[in-house]
Amino acid sequence: MDGKARPEATAEQALYAMDRMIALAHFGQQDIANRLGLNPTDLTCLGFVIEAALAGEPLAAGDLADRARLTTGAVTGVLNRLEKAGYAHRQADPGDRRRVRVVMETSAQARILEVYGPFYERIGALFADYTPDEIAVLADWFARAKGVLQESLDEIRQGGAEGEA
Repeated sequence: MDGKARPEATAEQALYAMDRMIALAHFGQQDIANRLGLNPTDLTCLGFVIEAALAGEPLAAGDLADRARLTTGAVTGVLNRLEKAGYAHRQADPGDRRRVRVVMETSAQARILEVYGPFYERIGALFADYTPDEIAVLADWFARAKGVLQESLDEIRQGGAEGEA
């Protein structure tokens, strides 16, 4: 399967396009969170809960705090709001009664897909326009860019990289 002709672009043009996409996604997350009755932080945490549920892995409240880079106190507030909105609930860890697991409510995925479904369908159609080799490059780039972003955010949070070019 041959790929379609793609317009030429420089790294600077790609960076600009990425910046614009990230900005739009940021505002989009706020709109989606509002539509679901959440705030953006709660929506991000709910995404981690869904990810764990789909993987069939238990998610401890402390693990959620680590993934979301929040304090345990802040995660308590997130969990209170997710429970109140009917997206998740706490459950005692059967292996360690001191730990609490975060469990997605059964109705949550359908409620979320009502909002995200059309977006994922459009993105799926967009990916269908690429060859498997092109998708492999995209997937590799996203994974590597996530690593670079994580490293950069770690430096920023630790107070490093100030004034560095």
